[in-house]
Amino acid sequence: MIAYDAAKNLVPPIEHKGINTGTWRWLCVKYFIESADYQQLDDRTKQVRRNILEATCREPIAPGSSKVFGDFPLTKMGTDAIEVLRDRKMAFPESANARVKAIRAVFKWAVGRKGSDGAALVLHNPARDVRYLKSNNPAGYHTWTIDEVQQFENRHPVGTKARLALALLLFTGQRRSDIIRFGRQHARGSKITFIQFKGRNRKPKRLVLPILPALQKIIDASPCGHMTFLMNDLGRPFTDAGFGNWFRDRCLEAGVPGRAHGLRKAGATIAAENGATASQLQAIFGWSSLRMASRYTEAADQERMAEAAMHLIEPRGQTGVHSDSKD
Repeated sequence: MIAYDAAKNLVPPIEHKGINTGTWRWLCVKYFIESADYQQLDDRTKQVRRNILEATCREPIAPGSSKVFGDFPLTKMGTDAIEVLRDRKMAFPESANARVKAIRAVFKWAVGRKGSDGAALVLHNPARDVRYLKSNNPAGYHTWTIDEVQQFENRHPVGTKARLALALLLFTGQRRSDIIRFGRQHARGSKITFIQFKGRNRKPKRLVLPILPALQKIIDASPCGHMTFLMNDLGRPFTDAGFGNWFRDRCLEAGVPGRAHGLRKAGATIAAENGATASQLQAIFGWSSLRMASRYTEAADQERMAEAAMHLIEPRGQTGVHSDSKD
């Protein structure tokens, strides 16, 4: 409502009742309203980031204290304070790191920006010096195995909506936000051309991918909509959340632990194990850097190299090296 009122020029955001000028909450509100980078984020990403920052504002400065970080003067929002906010989520390292990332974004935007009095909002970014915690769950979403894919296929045969969804996820390697928008207008000849939904406002990435014969076969045998291949039970295109919930139910029916994003990871794993390079994975999955692709190729390379070189551990020309013989 603050943003809505500000957009109508009814209530200047910094004068909103209950928010003291120069506090952490005040800076967050200005970031929500005035930051072009924030406004260009996808709606879901904006909501997630806002939830994270609002949670930091509600966080008590000490256990049991009635004072919260939202009322902290910006002069006190230094590295130590940000580390406290991070460490409150220590049991969940990825959540802790998300806090640091969101706080960094606010200060990065605010550095050098001037307020109505002509003074700089902040002089430096204290969150830049706060390190991320080492994640205890680097794998993130569960990566589907071949057996799990086959189990899903056995439960949902060709011709069902669930099997079409699986094929679109697995054989394009794209996110659910992309495959729910795929339709016949994207298919030209034997290729599919689209702009990835994630990052489309800030750094649009156009991909042209071959339509694999296995995918085309399933599309041809499935009930499809016109503007989108996948339609919900009301005959309308899926929303991101709606598809996620629907696909989760299809996974539960098949008795598999995977979810939609895990199929994207499975595709990258399979491609890497079949010899795809990091650059090739980057081209298929649309990653902006080689960092993500390298995770998959390094794991696949390790397995291949270990298999090829494991015999070198055995001393040449000798047998029984590890036996219990006293000779």
